[in-house]
Amino acid sequence: MSLAFVQPLHGAAPLPLLRAQQTPPKAPPADGMKSSSLIVGGAACAVAAGRTRRTKVLATESRTRTVNPATNEPEDPKDFPKPSCINETDNYKESEALTQKLMALKGKGESKTVAIIGGGLSGLACAKYLVDAGHKPIVLEARDCLGGKVSAWKDKDGDWVETGLHIFFGAYPNMMNLFSELDIEDRLQWKRHQMIFAMQELPGEFTTFDFLEGIPAPFNFGLSILLNQKMLTLPEKLQTAPALLPMLVEGQKFIDLQDELSVLNFMEKYGMPDRINTEVFIAMAKALDFIDPEKLSMTVVLTAMNRFLNETDGLQMAFIDGNQTVRLCEPLKEYIESRGGQVLCEKPLARIETNEDGSVKCFKLRNGQEVVADEYVSSVPCDIMKRILPRAWSTDPFFRQIDELEGIPVINIHLWFDRKLLNVNHLCFSRSPLLSVYADMSTCCKEYEDQDKSMLELVFAPCSPIAGGGVNWMGKSDEEIVAATMKELERLFPTEIGEHLPDGGAKLLKHAVVKVPRSVYAAIPGRNKFRPSQETPIKNFTLAGDWTSQKFLGSMEGAILGGKLAAEVVACKAAGEPTKGLKEVDPSILAKKDTFVAKDPMGVKGKTPIAFGGGEVLGSGFERKLRDQEAVLLEA
Repeated sequence: MSLAFVQPLHGAAPLPLLRAQQTPPKAPPADGMKSSSLIVGGAACAVAAGRTRRTKVLATESRTRTVNPATNEPEDPKDFPKPSCINETDNYKESEALTQKLMALKGKGESKTVAIIGGGLSGLACAKYLVDAGHKPIVLEARDCLGGKVSAWKDKDGDWVETGLHIFFGAYPNMMNLFSELDIEDRLQWKRHQMIFAMQELPGEFTTFDFLEGIPAPFNFGLSILLNQKMLTLPEKLQTAPALLPMLVEGQKFIDLQDELSVLNFMEKYGMPDRINTEVFIAMAKALDFIDPEKLSMTVVLTAMNRFLNETDGLQMAFIDGNQTVRLCEPLKEYIESRGGQVLCEKPLARIETNEDGSVKCFKLRNGQEVVADEYVSSVPCDIMKRILPRAWSTDPFFRQIDELEGIPVINIHLWFDRKLLNVNHLCFSRSPLLSVYADMSTCCKEYEDQDKSMLELVFAPCSPIAGGGVNWMGKSDEEIVAATMKELERLFPTEIGEHLPDGGAKLLKHAVVKVPRSVYAAIPGRNKFRPSQETPIKNFTLAGDWTSQKFLGSMEGAILGGKLAAEVVACKAAGEPTKGLKEVDPSILAKKDTFVAKDPMGVKGKTPIAFGGGEVLGSGFERKLRDQEAVLLEA
């Protein structure tokens, strides 16, 4: 899974900022009128939602037009130290222990050559931990850049375009360990420990969940909700608690059992008030899986909440200080190659060739090259894995369960403006029908820093009926998507965006619309049981990827952990150590096994990023490219 908007014409007086209501709220003023909180880009209207608002013009304003959303006071953007409790969590120590286990396997057994398809985070993580264990990985990336779903590239103007807006959480233990192991922790720009939500019913207003320093989990999370006076009433908060108590008491066992229920089904079952959905769960669902609550498994929401509730710094967020291809993937490449591994780009796979016993014979590349290794790993997305599955494996229930998984469409938008917009140095949950989360990257990220102009990066979701949306935005042109985004921004931030403003509002200089037809796997109800283990029935073939079975869902953290677990399988087998074994195939798949018919792999067609499971700016040729790769998204 940002806020800000329009600056007056140069030389004109600055727009007034409206002071945010303090938490807890102050007593009503003597005249009996209620004071209102207006955060970044507050509406200039004197009346909203039937309430008259008092405003107070701030005397000064940061040159960067940045404010602290908890107080609405101007402030120069600043980053914060690494949260102190991250390294103390059980999950962090578990991740650290797995790293030590893999390093301790070095020298035990024969060193293996391991061919890995896919140079995204999961494939690179797998290779990193394999070299730690003394093996020789060869990463084969089809594209000309690394990163997969976190990849970035430069446009014709030299500006970076990213596949998605990616945020790092304190509750990402494997990612935090990885940054430490690569010695690049200083590349994380930690932000204030808070969550920021747009108030769509009060245009221009925002509200925050503030996590007070010194208050441990889970009390800091509960207190942040109780102190917020804008999103839920006290009775609604109290009515929500009983439904979440089993999660705290029973933990992951209870969480896993909720996978058959959508978020709305769960709410109905436990009698949760409807406003929990509109105020909180819609924002969470779109940020976690780019999907609306009626389509999302409750296991996803509960898994995230469980992490955030149980880890004091779990919800503190960080931006990386530049694009991830250079700032994260390149250090991984350097680490791997300095220890005997290889990371090769522009090496698209043609097919997986098998031996008579079903084991992998080689990876055959499109250029005719055969890559022969001792062990083979696939770290491609689930949709790509289905297309390259060899005929010899096509009747195996283990692999046929992957048919039940599919990637969810998402759109990432970059907007470059002619001026600096009112902003916060943080991620924002827009809580709008079209937008999920966004950030002013010209403030949040060092590489994109600009004190005179803003560049917003926004996640547009849900963008298709598959994800719960009412419009198939994947089948719309870039111009239509940008126009809809600007209309939504105009509605949310009426003092910053829109032709109704005296100077016409902020002018859009250019845009980039990145379509990802198949992003993280769609975590709709009942899918979790079909996620396969990293170990497979094929003796020399292992799976990686965030869609494989691991406890951190489809995310950057899940990708790192999926790759690390795949490395553990290979390293343990090489050392003669026991593995965790195969995950049982669900009975619903086994019941159909006699009906499975052997089929040849479809293969991957084309050379564009979306052909390999990534995202790209499709531009005017979007219909042709989608028809070649994902025709169903044009028909939805």
